[in-house]
Amino acid sequence: MPKISTKGASMPPSPIRKLVPFAEQAKKAGRTVYHLNIGQPDIETPDSMLDAIHHFAPKVVEYSHSAGIESYRKKLTTYYKRYQIELDYTDILITTGGSEAIEIAMMSCLDEGDEIIIPEPFYANYNGFSTQAHVKVVPIRSTIESGFALPPVAEFEKLISPKTRAIMICNPNNPTGYLYSKEELESLRDIVQKHDLWLFSDEVYREFCYDGKQYTSVMHLKGIEQNVVMLDSISKRYSACGARIGALITRNKDLQATALRFAQARLSPPTFGQVAAEAAIDTPDEYFTKVKKEYVARRDFVVSALNQMDGVYCPKPSGAFYCIARLPIDNADKFCQWLLESFSWQNQTVMLAPATGFYSRPDLGTDEVRIAYVLNLDSLKNAMKCLEEALRVYPGRVEKKMAAGNLA
Repeated sequence: MPKISTKGASMPPSPIRKLVPFAEQAKKAGRTVYHLNIGQPDIETPDSMLDAIHHFAPKVVEYSHSAGIESYRKKLTTYYKRYQIELDYTDILITTGGSEAIEIAMMSCLDEGDEIIIPEPFYANYNGFSTQAHVKVVPIRSTIESGFALPPVAEFEKLISPKTRAIMICNPNNPTGYLYSKEELESLRDIVQKHDLWLFSDEVYREFCYDGKQYTSVMHLKGIEQNVVMLDSISKRYSACGARIGALITRNKDLQATALRFAQARLSPPTFGQVAAEAAIDTPDEYFTKVKKEYVARRDFVVSALNQMDGVYCPKPSGAFYCIARLPIDNADKFCQWLLESFSWQNQTVMLAPATGFYSRPDLGTDEVRIAYVLNLDSLKNAMKCLEEALRVYPGRVEKKMAAGNLA
């Protein structure tokens, strides 16, 4: 029997999806499962997107340009202008989801064995993308006690090596919900400028910033315009995860030319997704006002409910629609599987993502879970009740001391 590749064997499983078989079994057994493990919102996709697909006029679904439909890229520049990001449409490469944008960025900018520094916990698939590109992720730890703020510049400097080629952030952050400040981004700019590094920034959650806090893009940073790569997606902005449309954005023309060669190898991004995405740019502001208000209500409820549970701590996030909570448990992977296999409250249970998969090492985040508050408030109330009841009876519960509203 032939062997699979070393690269294939080293590909990490998704912590977000690896428990799906257990959830399916729970559903077959008749239990309701509240999915807080994945960023799949229950918010309705804008009608304009669906109408554009329904009224698609051409008689042939053709390939688009490898960089994406020109009219869509031109219209996208007007979207970014709303955020004071001035672009030419040739600065934009349309991709099959934000995932492909990250993959192409890594393959275009980094050689085998190069290192990329990423604050952890980080979006789990960064591990997979770096494995595909034969790139080494060098984590820099942010902590729940600080609310997952960006580590100091001095900590980054300790990790810079001759193989360091890039720094990557997600802002607002998945999985923590942390929103990086302008000052934090400027500190990154100084490091990037000093060492002539690439700065990758995954900014797919820019619409979701709370408490009056302002979103700052890496595209706003002065002096490193040729070093910056912004990665984007329509999935969460318009609740259109299945459309699979993302973007790689940079003012660096050499990088754009290189990225296009990778894009040509996969021919083109999805036509229907681009048609829908172009129509979505006309989505009225009222849509986002309503959606943002809904997410604030969901966040406030979930974070409050978590912090009222005995032994639980959860910092209040300022962006995206995720939070990380520390639980009084022995092992997050074991606990999340137990919730689906062995626990039921009024024939209901909850599916969470173990935070271990969002760290570089399996021994980190063992008492933390990521929660996506993407369901309606009634469902979230039931889910939080399930979690509270589960923690009371979980065989692996570990009592922890609390101090001043935080963990000692």
